[in-house]
Amino acid sequence: MTVSRDEAEALIHAQHPDPFSLLGLHDGEIVALVPGAEEVWALGKTEVALEPVVPGIFTGKWTEKTYHLRARHDQTTWDFDDPYGFAPVLGAIDEYLIGEGTHTRLWEKLGAHVITHQDVEGVHFAVWAPNARRVSVVGDFNFWDGRRHQMRRIGASGVWEIFVPGIHAGALYKYELLDAEGTVLPLKADPVGFGAEHPPAQASVVRKLGRHRFGDSAWCQTRAEAQERHAPISVYEVHLGSWMRVWDEGGRPLSYHELAEKLVDYVCDMGFTHIELLPITEHPFDGSWGYQPIGLYAPTIRHGRPEEFAEFVDAAHRRGLGVILDWVPGHFPTDDHGLRHFDGTALYEHADPKEGFHQDWNTLIYNYGRREVSNYLLANALFWLEEYHLDGLRVDAVASMLYRDYSRAAGEWVPNKYGGRENLEAIEFLQNMNAASYGGAEGIMTVAEESTAYPGVTRPVHEDGLGFGYKWNMGWMNDSLRYFARDPLYRKFHHNELTFASSYIYSENFILPISHDEVVHGKGSMLGKMPGNDPEKYANLRAFYAFQWAHPGKKLLFMGQEFGQWSEWSHERELDWYLLDDPRHEGLRALVRDLNRLYRETPALHWGDCEPEGFEWIAADDSEASVFIFERRAPGSDPVVVVANLTPVEHSYRIGLPLDGEWCEILNTDSGFYGGENRGNLGAIRAEDHAQGRCAHSAEVYLPPLSVVMFTPA
Repeated sequence: MTVSRDEAEALIHAQHPDPFSLLGLHDGEIVALVPGAEEVWALGKTEVALEPVVPGIFTGKWTEKTYHLRARHDQTTWDFDDPYGFAPVLGAIDEYLIGEGTHTRLWEKLGAHVITHQDVEGVHFAVWAPNARRVSVVGDFNFWDGRRHQMRRIGASGVWEIFVPGIHAGALYKYELLDAEGTVLPLKADPVGFGAEHPPAQASVVRKLGRHRFGDSAWCQTRAEAQERHAPISVYEVHLGSWMRVWDEGGRPLSYHELAEKLVDYVCDMGFTHIELLPITEHPFDGSWGYQPIGLYAPTIRHGRPEEFAEFVDAAHRRGLGVILDWVPGHFPTDDHGLRHFDGTALYEHADPKEGFHQDWNTLIYNYGRREVSNYLLANALFWLEEYHLDGLRVDAVASMLYRDYSRAAGEWVPNKYGGRENLEAIEFLQNMNAASYGGAEGIMTVAEESTAYPGVTRPVHEDGLGFGYKWNMGWMNDSLRYFARDPLYRKFHHNELTFASSYIYSENFILPISHDEVVHGKGSMLGKMPGNDPEKYANLRAFYAFQWAHPGKKLLFMGQEFGQWSEWSHERELDWYLLDDPRHEGLRALVRDLNRLYRETPALHWGDCEPEGFEWIAADDSEASVFIFERRAPGSDPVVVVANLTPVEHSYRIGLPLDGEWCEILNTDSGFYGGENRGNLGAIRAEDHAQGRCAHSAEVYLPPLSVVMFTPA
C-alpha cells in the first residue's frame, strides 16, 4: 500500500472518512501523521527514515510488528508512540450493547480512561456522535489541533474511539466534531467526562476513577434498614458552596476535605440522618445552583477532585449518615460546549422545540425515546450509586418529565401516540431507572420531586408504578406554609389546610420538604414567613417545626432554616451563622436537634410515616380554637399524643388520651431551652376515666400560646 497524494492531503486536513484505514502500519508500510514535523523516523530494532508525501504525512517500508516514532522540528526532536499503531479498545459486545441502548455500565467504556493498552500507558477516549463526519480529541497534549488525533468510528454504534499513548490523568481535552456537511462545530466537553476545569473554563479533565479506597462497608451493608419506610429519615438539604465559607481566604467555599469534617460533624450533632446535596454534577453557571449541568458524570471541581468527593461521602458513611444527590435528568443547558446539537444534530434533545425546549428554564429536554439517550441517563444514575457509594437520588422536576404539556399552552405541545399528554417515553425511562437502581445498588433509595397527583409514583414498577422509594409531599408543604403564614386571627377559617393532608398522606411514601425552593425568589425565609411580632414569629416557627416532625412523613429541612435565618438564601454567601449568638436562634436550633433525637428514638414518631396504622386524629375539628390533636403509634411501643395550639391565646384544654395513667410531657416548644416562656405542664399529666371523643380517657392540660406539646405514657 502506498498512500496517494490526494489521500495524504485528506489526512493532513482531517477530511479523510477513515484515517485508521491508512495511518499506522498496514501491509509492511507505515503512514504517520505528524503535523509540523520536518523529519520522521520509525524506530525498532532498526531505524528507518520516513519520506514526506505532503507536509505532515510521512511513509516508509517496515518489516517489524511494532514501532515507535521520532520526529524533528528545527533543533527539537521527540520520541513517541503512534496512536494509529494501536488496535481498538472497545469490543463487539460493547458495540452491540451501546447500539442497543442497554449498556448499563456505559461509563466504563465511554469517556476518558487511563489504561495500559498493548503494554503502553495512555488514555482511551470514546464518545457517541453517530451523525458526525469526523471526531477528534483535542487538548493540551496536542496543541488543541484536531488533525493530530482523529478518532476511529466503531461499526454502526455511532461511537468514536482512540487510544492516545503517553498522556496521564490531569490532561485537558475536548472533542472537535465535523457535522455531516463538514462544518466544524464548537468544541465539546465530554458527555461522560469524569472531571472538568474550574468554570468559566470549559475543558474536560482526564480523571482516574476509584482512587479513594472506601471504608464504609459496614454502612453499605446495613443502610437498607436505615432507609426503609419504617425508619426515621430526617434530611438536611445543603448547597455546598454557600453553607460555610473561608473568609480569611477570600471567602472561598469549603473543600470536600473540609466538608468531610465540618459539615459531617454539624449534621451528626444536629441529629439528621441524611445529607442531601443540591446538584454537584459539573455546571458552568453558579446561579443555576447546579440544576443546569454540563458534566453529569463529574463532581464539580469547585470543592475538589473526584477522589476528594468520594472521601466526603465515605466520611459521612463512617459517621452513620446517608448521602443523597439531587439529580437532574430532566433538562440540560444550551451552552455551546455541552450536549446541544452535539454532533450537528438534535442528538440528545428533541428537534421540535415543542418537545425539546423547556420554556421555564430556557433549557433543552432529553429525548427519552432515543434508546442511547435513556441509556446515557440510566447509566449515570448507576454511576453515582456505584462509583461514589451514594445512598440515594432525589430526582428533580419529575412533573416536567411526566407531562408533554407541562407549563405549555394549547398548541405548544405534541401529544403522545395515543393523543394524550403523558410523556410515555419519560415514564418508561423513570421506571427503568428505578428498577435498575434498586436492582443494582442494594439498600439505596430514590426520591421524586413530583408536584402533581400522578398516581403510583412510589408504587413498584411491577405494579405499574414509577418505582420511586419516596415522593416529596408538595401539597402538604404548600398548605402548611400557607396556614402558618396567616394571621392567627384568621386561621380558624382555614383549619382544613392542616387537616387535608391526612386524606391522602398514605397514598404515597411521602417526605415533608421545606427545601431551598421555599426560601428564595422573594418567598422570604421560614422565620420571615411567620406572622406577628418577633416573639410570635419565633413561637410560630417552633410550632411549625414540631408539627412537621410529628406529622406522618419523612422530614427534610434546608440549611439555615434550622436556626431561623432571617434573610432569604443566597448562593453567593454563607449562612448567617452569627445569628447563633442570639439565644432565640440558638434555641430554635436546639429544638430541631431535639426533634431529630426524639424522632429517631421514638418508634411511634417514625414507624408509621408511611403506614396508616401509625396515625389517628383525636381532635381534628376545633377550628375555633385552632387546636389539633393526633396520636402517633407503632407496634409494641408507647404511643405519642401531639397537641398543637396555633393561636396566641393560652388554653386550659381537655384532651382525649388512648391510655390511662401518667403521661410525660416529652416536648414543649414553649420551653425556655428553645427560646420560649417555659409555660407547660410541669413535665407530666394524668389521664382520668373521663371519655373525650373516641378516647375513654382524658386529661386537662395547659396549652401555651403558639405551641406544640407531645405526651407519651410514663
